[in-house]
Formats: sequence, C-alpha cells, structure tokens
Amino acid sequence: MRLPFSIYLALKYLKPKRTFLSVVTVISVLGVILGVAVMIIVLSVMTGFDDMWREKILAFNAHISVQTYGILENEREILEAVEKVDGVVGAAPYIQDAVFLQVGGQVAPAVVRGVEPDREMGVSQVPDHMIEGEFLIDYDHAVIGRDLAMKFGILVDDTILLYSPQMFQEAGEDVVYLPQEVEVSGIFELGMWDFDVGYVLTHLDTTRDLFRVEEGVHGIQVMTEDPLNIEPVQRAIMESVGEGMVIRSWKELNRTLFATLEVEKNIIFLIVLCIAVVAAFSICNTLITVVVQKTREIGLLKAVGYAPGHILRVFLCQGWLLGITGTIFGFGLGLVVLRYRNDLLSLLNRKLDFELLPKEYYHLAEIPSHTTVNDVLLIVVSVMVICTVAALVPAYRAARLDPANALRYE
Repeated sequence: MRLPFSIYLALKYLKPKRTFLSVVTVISVLGVILGVAVMIIVLSVMTGFDDMWREKILAFNAHISVQTYGILENEREILEAVEKVDGVVGAAPYIQDAVFLQVGGQVAPAVVRGVEPDREMGVSQVPDHMIEGEFLIDYDHAVIGRDLAMKFGILVDDTILLYSPQMFQEAGEDVVYLPQEVEVSGIFELGMWDFDVGYVLTHLDTTRDLFRVEEGVHGIQVMTEDPLNIEPVQRAIMESVGEGMVIRSWKELNRTLFATLEVEKNIIFLIVLCIAVVAAFSICNTLITVVVQKTREIGLLKAVGYAPGHILRVFLCQGWLLGITGTIFGFGLGLVVLRYRNDLLSLLNRKLDFELLPKEYYHLAEIPSHTTVNDVLLIVVSVMVICTVAALVPAYRAARLDPANALRYE
C-alpha cells in the first residue's frame, strides 16, 4: 500500500540512518506513554470510586426517602399511595437513630435501623450480602455489619445490648430503663466501611420500644426501577402523598459526596495532564532536532516546488505519529495496571508492611475502576491537541525555511 508522501517522509525522518530507532524519538514516545497511562489510571479509578460509592449507597439505602417533620404517623396510607406510583418497585417503613452498643465490657456508638423484614427485602440488598448466618429479623433478632462484628468479636447467636440516648435523659431515681437485648442472627458485608462497621438492623417493633415511639415511623424508603432517572418518580410521589412531606432522592442526600468526587476528578486530571505537557516538550525538541538535521533536504524539497504547507504537514504528521504511538501503548500500559491494581496494592502492602488504602479512611475494601468512553475520548483529544501544538513550532520553522540559505553550502 502506497502511503501519502507527507506520512512517508515523516516516517523516514523519524528513523535514523545508522540505527533502527532514535533514542530521542523513543524518549519522546515514552513521555507520551507515561502521560496517557497515568491519565487513564487516574480517571478510571476516580470514576470507579464514583460508581462504587453509588452502588454501595444504593445497596443499603433506597432510592427515595419519604419523611416528615417528626414522626410519620399515617405510614400505612403513605405506603399504599407510594406503591401505586408508576416506577416504584418497593416501599418499606423504618425507624433509625443512634445508640450505644454493648458487648461484654465493650461499649461503642452505632446506628440502629428498625425495619419490616418482608418489605425490607424489596428495598435493600442487605439480604443478598449475608456472609454468615441468615437474614432473620424479629423482635429478639438482628443482623450487623462484618466490620462491627470483627471490632467486638461478635459471632452469630451472640447477644448484644442496645442503649438509646433517651434512656439516659429520662432515667432518674424513680425511673430505670433496661437496655434492649437482641441476638445476632446474621452478619452482612456491603464492602463500605460506614455501613459494615456502624449499622445494626432489627425489627421495627424493637426500635419502637428502644426509642419510645408508640406508633408511626421516621420515614419510608422507596425503591424505583431506574435510580439514575429518579426525578419523574420523585415528582409523582410528591403529588401522590400531598403537602407536608419531605421527598428526597439519593442524589440529594449524597450531593456533597458526588460533587466533591467530580471536583477532585477534574483537578487531578488537570494535574496529571501536566505529564503530557512535559512529554510535548520532548516531542518539540525531537522535531526541532530533525529540522536542523534535515535542513538541506527541506531546502531541496522547497527548491523543486514542494509548498510550505506540505512541509508543515510533514512535521505535523511526525507529531501525530508520536502522539498516536504513545497513546496506543499508554492505553495498553494503563489497562494492564488497572487489571492488576488490587494485586499490586496487596503486594505493596506486604512489601512495605503498611496498609496503603486503610478501609476506615477510604471506606472501601479495594481500589475500584471503571473506564468510560468519555474518559477515553477526553484523553485522546487532549493528548493529540498537545502533540499538535508541540509539533507546530518546528513545523512552522521548517515551512519558513529559505531554500537558498538551506542549500548555500551544498
């Protein structure tokens, strides 16, 4: 296959006469490879964090929360109204508040959520993430997170004591409140530290007695068909339940978290983009060297009628070739690192004898990753624009070269 003359000449100029590869060219391509690899790794990991947090949050919490100011007393009417809304696949009442959990002589704060077991299976993925025991919830039984169980050394069938803050506020000389005693029937693991270390799920009636709630609930969780397109269902529920209710989606409840992730992703991308800019200087230096070395040949081409635009195109093609080569190999390197990212993390943890990603700080058990088409396009466009700008300076210099001066000593 015959190549266009500009591409043929660009390839010829990149290959030195005496060796197969030019060291300067290899260094330039390596700069692009490293820049692209780091960008794809960073963007994929940041996107993975966003997706995993969304997945873990939706695994424990439903898509929409229906609440009011204080206790929601007519929960059965609200449940019936919500379940009739198109797009709703499940609804369940809950009572949730902070408690003190005691196991033996150990005491720590936790969050207790009271649920109706049958309805909870329609709005939560906790029943599908049981690692020990079973999802058995009644007045005397509860399930807890894996990290909470490990923290206290709790096993299935062990008994735990729950103290509500109201007990200490209302207790006096003539009033004594006993803690709520429940047996652990199962242990779940969602893979998110906040949920696995801080939550106890028990029956709705148990929490009513614990928090002195005679009737009603704190709110209703609603599961929808499409959590990413939540707004139409949210509006329909608002119309269905009437005024005086607070209808909030998972996006609103976690807006700060996902906004922070988006800002961090953009800032980190701009910082990492500097690596590609540094690589662009190497490309620029490489092409300037080629222009100096090929001055006489460029002068000869212009003398026989080769237009300045064609000369410009030759060196732009060189920049594009270096950019495309570096981008392809950079993506390959980045995807390999992403494929074995958690294995590399485990290896570094063992070698350094130090946990690089503490679960209690980052709230996740492993490094997530998700490479999207938009991220790939963003990297490709950014790198090619940078390589084009880097090639413009030497290309413009070569196009402006005077053939008489170039051939003066020929």
